[in-house]
Amino acid sequence: MSRTKPRIGITLGDCAGIGPEIVELALKSGRVSNSTEYVVLGRQPNCKPGEPTAETARAAAAALEEAVTLARRGELAAIVTGPVHKARMYEIGFRFPGQTEFFAQRCGVKDFAMCLTGGKLTVALVTAHIPLRKVQRALKQSEIVRVGLLLAEFLRSRGKAASRIAVAGLNPHAGESGKLGLEEIEIIAPAVQELQSRIEDRKSKIVGPISPDTVFHRAIEGEFDAVLCMYHDQGLIPLKLHAFHSGVNVTLGLPFPRTSPDHGTAFEIAGKGIARPDSMIAAINLAVQLAEKQKTTNRTKVS
Repeated sequence: MSRTKPRIGITLGDCAGIGPEIVELALKSGRVSNSTEYVVLGRQPNCKPGEPTAETARAAAAALEEAVTLARRGELAAIVTGPVHKARMYEIGFRFPGQTEFFAQRCGVKDFAMCLTGGKLTVALVTAHIPLRKVQRALKQSEIVRVGLLLAEFLRSRGKAASRIAVAGLNPHAGESGKLGLEEIEIIAPAVQELQSRIEDRKSKIVGPISPDTVFHRAIEGEFDAVLCMYHDQGLIPLKLHAFHSGVNVTLGLPFPRTSPDHGTAFEIAGKGIARPDSMIAAINLAVQLAEKQKTTNRTKVS
């Protein structure tokens, strides 16, 4: 790329939601990095705020396709995505549980994970967009190790050379020594041991399984840099409670950074002038930070 500034692509999401508002507010806020050129992708069809249609969903899907194509060509250093309405996306043929899985498939990546960070809390999910009743069956030692390694790499990319990762249990009280479930003994504890043996930085610590009802408080108090969670709501409920207006969704494992606000389309407030851009601002700034780190890493590898 011959440009002096890296380009960050931003999609609006479903334009009947608050995506267009928060993108505009973020870029005009004076709170995003000026080291980057920002490119808003996709077209906005005629739409009424708060009333999603098949056309607004198709436009959101087209913007995603444009973004990933440009990023894979090296024309974008990172992507920030606005919120989409999944039910409408499914209706127009979008075959993915979420944008996370879309980007992974389009990039041919199988080793990926969903991570959210905001305030004093960072969480990564071993299982994500699946029904709760399927979590137990999907929970495997190999998956815990795989996502744990991605999480450790993400912390390194943010300057945490010696990270402290807590691994949450699945059951109440982390299984209560087997009385409330055996997953901690049979799956999670062995995964923690394997993770600790495979982590590149021997100064990093991975501990668990820890009772889910205390681990997030301990992380926010500074004992841990991140929590490895077993399922979607286990990680997202505390993250959004703690940092709803500053949380960022990050897809780990892609060849380029991809971030997103941690909230949805908020159709009920679209067009009313009350949407807050804080999470979009945080998503943009994290994308810039990760893109700059990736550029430095790639330059070091070449030299």
